[in-house]
Formats: sequence, C-alpha cells, structure tokens
Amino acid sequence: MTGRLYLIPVPLGPGKSEAVLPPPVLARIRTLRHFVVEHAKSARAFLKDVDMPVPLQALGIRELNEHTRPAEVAALLAPLLAGHDLGLLSEAGCPAVADPGAALVAEAQARSLQVVPLIGPSALLLALMASGLNGQRFAFHGYLPAKEEARRQAIRQLEKESRQHHETQIFIETPYRNKALFTTLLAQGQPTTRLCLATDLTLASESIRTLTLAEWRRQPPPDIERRPTVFLLLA
Repeated sequence: MTGRLYLIPVPLGPGKSEAVLPPPVLARIRTLRHFVVEHAKSARAFLKDVDMPVPLQALGIRELNEHTRPAEVAALLAPLLAGHDLGLLSEAGCPAVADPGAALVAEAQARSLQVVPLIGPSALLLALMASGLNGQRFAFHGYLPAKEEARRQAIRQLEKESRQHHETQIFIETPYRNKALFTTLLAQGQPTTRLCLATDLTLASESIRTLTLAEWRRQPPPDIERRPTVFLLLA
C-alpha cells in the first residue's frame, strides 16, 4: 500500500486560513504528518494557523524549491512509498502551478501514485473570473522577461496571439517589478487592448480593474508596486 499525495492550497496573503479554505480541506490537512514545502519557515506558520493536532516538531517537513536538484526530487516521495499520506504546500495559492512543486507531482504521476488536488484559492483563476476577459480561451505565461527589450518583444507577441485567437493572456511579475511591467505595457500595447490588474486577491486590500490601455493611460498610476498582481491582457 502506498500513500496519497495531497496538493494543499495556501492563502494568498495574511489572514486566517479558515477564511479561504473549506472545512473538509482543513480537516484533511490535520490528518497529515509528512509535508513537502517550498520554504519550511512559512510552511510552519501555515500549519500552526490550521491548528495541527500534534506539535509542529513532530511533523516531517522537507523542502522543494529552486535550490533542489532534479536528482533529489524522487527521494521526497519516501513517505508515500512507506504507506504514509504526504502533503505538498506552495508558498501561496495552488501547488504545482507556477510553482516548483510541479516536479514532485510529475514524479508521483510517473510512479502511478495517487495525486489528490484540494480546493483552495488560485490567483490565476480568481483574476480571470473577475476580469471580464475571455474565459473560454486563455494562456498562462508565468513571468515575462526582466530585460526591457526582451519584455517589449514578449508583449508584442502576446498581443498578436491574443488578437489572432481571441485569447486572454495571463502573466505575473515579481512584485517589486510590477510598475516597470505596467509602464512597458502602456508604452507597447495598442490603445484598444484591454488590461486587467488583479492585486492582493482575497485580501482586504484587493483590487481588480479592467480598462483599455488608452483608458489606463488617462488614469493615475495604479498602486501595484510590491503588491502581488496578476496581469491579464486581451487584444
């Protein structure tokens, strides 16, 4: 008998987990004793918040992040192979989506182990739902290039694909570079292209607004610097 790999969503920002995670998900988390996480410190804070019934010191917590070598991933499945259920945590939102945990899920699938996704907040889907843009056809591109010319080229290409296929283009940025990305979008995009900025999703400071680029150019600059933001574009 092998265990099951549970994919555990995490709140998108400060606040009680019970505000965004359903009771059955919280109950399932409390049954687990083994976890693979992106960063142990923040994972322990989350597990403390969900009121684990055992001391945190009694939990098995292993890290999987950008420093983990591909050859090390398989060993993280050891609890499953020993018959224990295992929880995979992202830093925020859903595991394995724009998240290094995807490598663990791929390894589990390759071994025909059971993978169970749990319900919780997904910044990408919440942003798409509220954007008013095309939810029938969309693509997520992760992070755009940081260098200005490469970023301009990427935006031109995304806008072209969006126009050709009537496809919503979704991307994110490191929060401290949000302003630079927004400035490039205003300078590069066509006036009629619609842009949604979905900021601080599920938090008290949440802001979701969709305007054409021409309309954004007439607005005061949005307050998105150092605030998690999802960008959605439809030409």
